[in-house]
Amino acid sequence: MKIIPGEIKTALLHGYLLGAIAPRPICFASTIDNEGNSNLSPFSFFNVFGSKPPILIFSPARRVRDNTIKHTLENVYETKEVVINVVNYNIVQQANLTSCEYPKGINEFVKAGFTPLKSDIVKPFRVKESPAQLECKVLQVIETGKEGGAANLIICEVLCMHIDDNVLDSAGKIDPHKIDLVARMGADYYCRASGDAVFEVHKPNVELGIGVDALPAHIRNSHILTGNNLGMLGNSTSIPIVSAMVNDGHLAALLKEYTHDEDAKKHALHRYAKQLLDAGNVSMAWQVLLAL
Repeated sequence: MKIIPGEIKTALLHGYLLGAIAPRPICFASTIDNEGNSNLSPFSFFNVFGSKPPILIFSPARRVRDNTIKHTLENVYETKEVVINVVNYNIVQQANLTSCEYPKGINEFVKAGFTPLKSDIVKPFRVKESPAQLECKVLQVIETGKEGGAANLIICEVLCMHIDDNVLDSAGKIDPHKIDLVARMGADYYCRASGDAVFEVHKPNVELGIGVDALPAHIRNSHILTGNNLGMLGNSTSIPIVSAMVNDGHLAALLKEYTHDEDAKKHALHRYAKQLLDAGNVSMAWQVLLAL
């Protein structure tokens, strides 16, 4: 399928975009108007873009069906303040309820059963049930268009961040399993960022990985190892030296079984290395692959 924006209806393009660009974190925005009326609404066009200064951007897009704007945007223009609360699994159904288009002046804190907390610096209230709440001043609003579906990029600077101690680990860092965040997918789908859905990919920092192109040819051109497997090996800072001290009974058995059949040996060792890489044991996988 190939899609050219402008050649299909905006609503249809919107669905494809949200299905492809996912999962997206949820900005649960608390705002207030000049008369003191609170508003609470979730937006999944949202992310963090810097830490000095700490910058968050979210977008209450113009409604596709009738080209109107949302109360959140109106309030932001009036007060230039917002509290961005995060949404975890415990509150996702309540947060979803606030996406109902209640008339202006209806308090979504009350409608959805949330507890408003007075903020330290800004006027809008925080959501007590949210595990992290960020008080922000609005620096700029960038309108990308005037038609239905156009974005309104609200650029916010974080003035104060509140984190529930219960989501911290022993080192004082946020534990993804404890904070249990949810994210938006396309249509009515969400995903839960905890449990088996969370995994680690160690990020290269100072030392450079050798790259997939530097792997020995029999590894790089393997029909068994996946792209992820090759990426793990390519992230190594060097090709290790084969160790004579490796004590692995399965490796020894494979080498003995396929002594006189090099092709079968290669396939067997690659299958074993793949098992090791899938389990995260890169160092032993190297030893297996270099035993050829």
